[in-house]
Amino acid sequence: MAAASIRPSVAAAGSAAYSASSGSGSGSGGYSTTHTSGSRGRNAASGGGGSASGTQAALHMLPLYLRRIVKWRQMDLEYTAWLMLQLCTNPKLAYRHTTYHKQTHNQWARDDPAFVVICSALVSFSATAYCIAFGYSVWHSLLTVLSAVVVDFLLLGVAIGTAGWLLSNKYLRASVPGGHAHAVEQHVEWLYAFDVHCNAYFPLFLLLHVLQYFLLPLLLSGGFIGCLVSNALYAVALAYYHYVTFLGYNALPFLEHTELFLYPIGVLALLAPLSLLSGFNPSVFVLRVYFGSS
Repeated sequence: MAAASIRPSVAAAGSAAYSASSGSGSGSGGYSTTHTSGSRGRNAASGGGGSASGTQAALHMLPLYLRRIVKWRQMDLEYTAWLMLQLCTNPKLAYRHTTYHKQTHNQWARDDPAFVVICSALVSFSATAYCIAFGYSVWHSLLTVLSAVVVDFLLLGVAIGTAGWLLSNKYLRASVPGGHAHAVEQHVEWLYAFDVHCNAYFPLFLLLHVLQYFLLPLLLSGGFIGCLVSNALYAVALAYYHYVTFLGYNALPFLEHTELFLYPIGVLALLAPLSLLSGFNPSVFVLRVYFGSS
């Protein structure tokens, strides 16, 4: 597949996303991120261009997706940078562009592995910086970097994406109203569920890998301020992760009750004060797990 035919420019992406956001009340402006159950049902009934086999198509596309990981010329790095910026500043706009991708590629998932490749590189750089800061040997550093990329980012992402994929397909898909015989039944693609995790992971990475690194002297100081900042940092990062995850599934018009993905934020709101009152410092805990240091 030619690179020019599969990747819109950043300008086109922004224009299409803006059109989707400004046309929330019209029939051609794309999907709004706030749906009523009725509108979701109607969208499910109207189909989406043969999305009944979306999951199978995503699985067939996976080998091509993996082959393109080693082909930098076929990756749209400019669009990926734009998407990463929007996920941090305006995640709703980033997910409105998902509708544009569905209209042009007939699938919700990205067919460009650039986002995963860049995230993997950033995680490896971050892990290397932490290893240098804590005086790890070269061998331990290599193991830590490999673990951070393969286990923490990729394998954990596959597990979380699979859980969201199963949950959304089994319990959150809107039923076809009236049992229309010609309605197209839609499913969440597994690769899209993995995309949602990767999208939500990037802002979390900036907070818990990058920002935390520069705040290490304060976070490890052992005082109340360090404990307060650490708890606030982890609470904000995890809450934002779940919020972006919610936006990802809420962008699909055939899903309902996607507010389920926001429930962990309520749990965080209850646990954060208790963690602070008990003197628990999540930064110290995590760093002890990885580096055996407080």
